[in-house]
Amino acid sequence: MQSLPTLLFFSGNDPSGGAGLAADTAVALSLGCHPAPVVTAVTVQDTRQVYGYEPISAEMIASQARAVLEDLPVAAVKIGMLGSAEAVEAVQGVLRDYPHIPVVLDPVLSGGGGGMLSDIDLPEAVRRLLLPQVTLLTPNLPEALRLAGDADGCDAAGAVLRALGSEYVLITGGHAKGDEVVNRLYSPHGGCNSMRWPRLPGEYHGSGCTLAAAAAAFIAQGESPAAAARSAQRYTWNSLRAAYKTGQGQNLPDRLFWARHQETSP
Repeated sequence: MQSLPTLLFFSGNDPSGGAGLAADTAVALSLGCHPAPVVTAVTVQDTRQVYGYEPISAEMIASQARAVLEDLPVAAVKIGMLGSAEAVEAVQGVLRDYPHIPVVLDPVLSGGGGGMLSDIDLPEAVRRLLLPQVTLLTPNLPEALRLAGDADGCDAAGAVLRALGSEYVLITGGHAKGDEVVNRLYSPHGGCNSMRWPRLPGEYHGSGCTLAAAAAAFIAQGESPAAAARSAQRYTWNSLRAAYKTGQGQNLPDRLFWARHQETSP
């Protein structure tokens, strides 16, 4: 029987279904992959903001992941919300035993509508333990600047994050103003490739999860990290273009837009 590429996701559960493991799972199924979700935290949030979260123990996080990795041929790993430095250590310990599996990291530090999703020690733990194992890092600009420490801009942050170990760094520009969103991909060769997308109206819950999960799916299907970063941006833009409003806060990306709408890339 034909099998689907398996994606292992580390992230929190979002009860609104807009972000976290729900978003990862929808993206995986949309792009022809099998999702294997590892719960790192239980959050209290809606489409407006985060109200709190309860971390899962480091031992339970590692046990979930190892159960999957010892049974399924995981083609790529996507990491989202970890919540604590202890969770970072647990994930790093697992990944260390599977160095051949490509890793996409979305360094979730807070919710899109507000509210923290990490403890104070998490950024340093990510810098020290996870970045050396990351194939593709996908922060937005505020996250990139926070992870990079002393960097004074996007290019400086990209250089620092590459120097800390991440093979590729895709810094998204959705927080900036203007008619276009400019995303910058920093490569191992020292280059920077910018991609521009027409800015869409409104705000979106789970756009970062969508981008990182899509990149992992394209890598799992054989694309290079650079090609996967481009494909994931196009998929995410179309998901946002077809977004729908189901709650009282941000719009939710339609990760199955292709089943309901004809894709129109800019």
